[in-house]
Amino acid sequence: MKALILSGGSGTRLRPITFSYAKQLIPVANRPILFYVLDDIADAGIKRAGIVIDKQTGYLIKEVVGDGEQWGLNITYIVQDSPRGLAHAVKIARPFIGDDNFVMYLGDNILRRGIKSFVNEYGNNGEDINILLTEVDNPQQFGVAVLDNDHNVKRLVEKPVNFISNKALVGIYIFNHKIFRAVNSIKPSWRGELEITDAIQYLIDHGGKVLPYLIDGWWKDTGKKEDVLEVNRFLLEDLNPTNCGQVALSSHLSGRIALGRESIIKNSVIAGPVAIGESCLIEDSYIGPYTSLGSGVQIINSELEKSIVMENTRISGIQKRIANSLIGRDVVIEDRKSKPGIHELLLGDKSQLALYE
Repeated sequence: MKALILSGGSGTRLRPITFSYAKQLIPVANRPILFYVLDDIADAGIKRAGIVIDKQTGYLIKEVVGDGEQWGLNITYIVQDSPRGLAHAVKIARPFIGDDNFVMYLGDNILRRGIKSFVNEYGNNGEDINILLTEVDNPQQFGVAVLDNDHNVKRLVEKPVNFISNKALVGIYIFNHKIFRAVNSIKPSWRGELEITDAIQYLIDHGGKVLPYLIDGWWKDTGKKEDVLEVNRFLLEDLNPTNCGQVALSSHLSGRIALGRESIIKNSVIAGPVAIGESCLIEDSYIGPYTSLGSGVQIINSELEKSIVMENTRISGIQKRIANSLIGRDVVIEDRKSKPGIHELLLGDKSQLALYE
């Protein structure tokens, strides 16, 4: 079995970070989201993976992931010229997949318990497709699967207005070679894309057997800031404490804290779970729970909690606590104590800034 990981797309809901950065590389608990996907692929015993990338940010994924050696994977990169839908990604991957069975895994999804059992059970009941599902309270916001009396998938509906099922598609599938006939037979949707749900429905309508697999544990599609922060919180709950840096006696640390090499904490309070990368400086500051700081971050005379700060960012002299924030790379946030008091800003397209009295 092979794996097909979809890591293209423009990530519009995470702009401005995704103007220049692949959404699958945004860190949670100080590791790129895509790394957790690759962990799952390798843990399932799969050795060959194709990663679908786009022209804008694909080079970043190549630089960070490389040839897959650190996961024991042999990785092939497949360039998608523009976002034309998940079924289009399957279509262009045919030379890599051949006639093999394959897992398709959306590269911005994270599962608590991985896909090993999902992969191991595929084909035991003669199915052509197995789709991963989870029960949700708000099915109108998802694509959902409707099951028949024999527990087969009989229909897929995107964001149903009326309740027909609470079993939402997670974005992870296992296909055999029949999916290629389906993706070559469907037409683009109203969005101008080839939809994987249409391809699966085509197979169902032409006698294909599609079975559901309900996941155990949490799942998240990290398409929005709130979802990224929630996954960060989930993962920090399982953080393994480490201390490879320096902590001054005037500082107080509590809870689970992972402190990277050459990082320094001076006269500060850290309340875990908190992940701190390498070569960070935290001085005269408070870092609260569920915070991840990338390597090279400096937090000076400021307070921060429930946030992700990416590498080489500096936050200095901010009097009010920063919370529930996703802050990109090489950002500078500082209070220059000017008189009269002013706000001097340099913000990119789609930025969000909230100032509270």
